[in-house]
Amino acid sequence: MKYTIKQFRKDFPTDDACLDYLLDVRFSGKEGKCPKCKKVANWSRVAGRKTYACSWCGKHISPTAGTIFAKSETPLSLWFQAIFLMSQSKNGVAAKEIERIVGVTYKTAWRMMHQIRKLMDQDVSIFEGVVEADETYVGGKARGKRGRGASKKTPVFGIAERDGRVFAKAVADVKSSTVMPLIRDHVKVGSTVMTDEYPIYNKSKKSGYKHKRVNHGKKQYVRGVVHTNTIEGFWSQLKRSVDGTHHNVSGRHLQAYVDEHVFRYNLRNSPVHLFQHLLARV
Repeated sequence: MKYTIKQFRKDFPTDDACLDYLLDVRFSGKEGKCPKCKKVANWSRVAGRKTYACSWCGKHISPTAGTIFAKSETPLSLWFQAIFLMSQSKNGVAAKEIERIVGVTYKTAWRMMHQIRKLMDQDVSIFEGVVEADETYVGGKARGKRGRGASKKTPVFGIAERDGRVFAKAVADVKSSTVMPLIRDHVKVGSTVMTDEYPIYNKSKKSGYKHKRVNHGKKQYVRGVVHTNTIEGFWSQLKRSVDGTHHNVSGRHLQAYVDEHVFRYNLRNSPVHLFQHLLARV
């Protein structure tokens, strides 16, 4: 579904419009029930504050309480604009670009983006059927070994359904003792797990899975229906964002960026725009 800047400006032209939207989704609009007196409140806006008062008992409610907007001095209209911008780009958007377009400081833009990424936490997913498992390494360029065992890079493990969803997690290492519990937690027993030749997946059959491999070390990438191209395509998208948009991401914050791209990928075919998905999670 397309959601253009023209539509965004029409829906959310002011801070008041943004606050009214939050009232609608969190308290059923201006005719929602008051949590104190339980009557239809007919909420009225309190002048000079981001709150509404019940027409019966005077109870104040704040639509921003408990959200990423709580205790923020940044206008709501700028928050909504940042969410809109983050929902538009396939490869993500840099904090410097949010700073430039929204008109806030870099520090504020960086904080806003990390708060918005909290809305993109991965759902608990159980995959079944044919799934692919693989690992990659994310980080800045460094001399020495590339790929597995490279220094100054953070390993990320992932699982992908064919034509379906993805799960990905930044991990401390890619030992079998780390990877196999993640497979057991996210893949239904009896499913077919496709991997490369890396030994960390050797216990897949003992764990109750049908295990198929391709041998990348021997330049084998597809063997009939056996391949890991789905998850590798996701890795390519993730790395294009980290390298091309953000340039460098610390291991401390990497999971938030991984979550963002899993969120985008899993909703790639949704009839609802990502912007509306994000607002629904507020």
